[in-house]
Amino acid sequence: MSVGPGLIVAGSIVGSGELIATTKTGAEAGFALLWLIILGCVVKVFTQIELGRYTLISGRTTLQALNEVPGPRISGRGNWLVWYWVVMWMASISQQGGIVGSIGQALTIKAPITQSGVSNNELASAEQLLTFDRYAAASLDGDESRDLESGDVQLPIDITESDDFDAREQELAVLRQQHNERHGSSPPPDIIYWALLMSAATSGILVVGRYGLIQSFCTVLVGSFTLLTIVNLVMLQGDTTYRVTWSEFFAGLRLNLPDTPGTESTARPIATALATFGIIGVGAAELVTYPYWCLEKGYARFTGTNDGSESWRARASGWMRVMQVDAWGSMVVYTFATIAFYLLGAAVLYRIGLNPEKSEMVRILAVMFVPVFSDWASSIFLFGAIAVLYSTFFVANSSHARVFSDALRVMGVIAPDEMTRRKWVRRLSGLFPILGFLIYVAFPNPAQLVLISGVAQGIMLPMLGGAALFFRYRRCLDELRPGHIWDAMLWLSALAMLVTGAWTVWSRF
Repeated sequence: MSVGPGLIVAGSIVGSGELIATTKTGAEAGFALLWLIILGCVVKVFTQIELGRYTLISGRTTLQALNEVPGPRISGRGNWLVWYWVVMWMASISQQGGIVGSIGQALTIKAPITQSGVSNNELASAEQLLTFDRYAAASLDGDESRDLESGDVQLPIDITESDDFDAREQELAVLRQQHNERHGSSPPPDIIYWALLMSAATSGILVVGRYGLIQSFCTVLVGSFTLLTIVNLVMLQGDTTYRVTWSEFFAGLRLNLPDTPGTESTARPIATALATFGIIGVGAAELVTYPYWCLEKGYARFTGTNDGSESWRARASGWMRVMQVDAWGSMVVYTFATIAFYLLGAAVLYRIGLNPEKSEMVRILAVMFVPVFSDWASSIFLFGAIAVLYSTFFVANSSHARVFSDALRVMGVIAPDEMTRRKWVRRLSGLFPILGFLIYVAFPNPAQLVLISGVAQGIMLPMLGGAALFFRYRRCLDELRPGHIWDAMLWLSALAMLVTGAWTVWSRF
């Protein structure tokens, strides 16, 4: 099967971008920014294919191609685009810290290692259940609150059947005090233990990994959790409290901005959405990575060197069509997943008033599955979250190793031959998962680590859009030249990324 690089890219997208950043945007903005989320998924594909087109024509990697773009440079040390890519990489590797920390959170909820982890699960589940029941009671206009269980955690005191929320709050205060006296107020160490274990395992797998293993692994995990999320959203429509109405959906497609939250709120919906725009769909990191996977799959190798023959033109056109099917097919997968996660965040978390942050991020995200799956919500969501987050961690680290080793070659740090690069790919594949873990230990806030990467990628988006236009008009061969409609959409893609990049800089700095 020749279609595949796009699914690998999707494996690194449907995780930190969709599960964390997109859902957090929905939780902070409600339905208002659905239009921006859809735009972020669709508009960047034109730039993705244009970068892939030049790799197909030339056989060059992305950074080798970007090094040809006019602008400031140091001979033998790369140009301005390569230099900024290094800056973006620093933020992107911190994103891996956020992801492995999220995996540690999910595994701690399902399988706590220490007594501190068990006690923290009991306390956090009780707090979350109270918040959920308060909203359920309010939505029923004073009718009897729903009798919702806490999932896998057996609460030490019977708070699930009480209608007196003040009394439940007092009981929670006692439970919180007991926990803090025994274990302290810091997050349980179980998160660190699990994150270290998963980082070490990933490091070992990637050192001996192969393309086929990565492709099969990601296809199964991404497909299963994407389907589960869409099923959850569809079944949610049977719940009058949380269903997404057509008026809400279409309101989200209008080019509106959300209301500014009060000063007491930690939510920053527009800033969060802009950071999310940089990493949903094919973010800047995936735009850079995609041609590498095309090379690894053999698209350029099968096309061969351009000898001007009719057979080469036929091969190039054929593989160009394969790449387009691959890119657009993967876009359909991650766009559906992105919309589903955003709507779940808006329909459940925004309405309840929960914002996924810090050590409780994964637990709060699991609330999206409670209205449909009730007692099974925790187990179902955590299985999917672990699968997809690990898929993202797995693919992103293998991608980082390939691109960073090429950066070392382009910047003259290592020898330019392919054998040297392959050695560095293997070494970095083992190093980067451990580096991500160390970053999480130093800054244990997964959502913010992911959004920092989103900001850095948002700034690079217009640079990549400009590079794609350069390749289109200065490097494209007549045999593979696209039509006027494609050119118009490519300009629209570059313009959208320019506006978003400028908006990101303005809003942040």
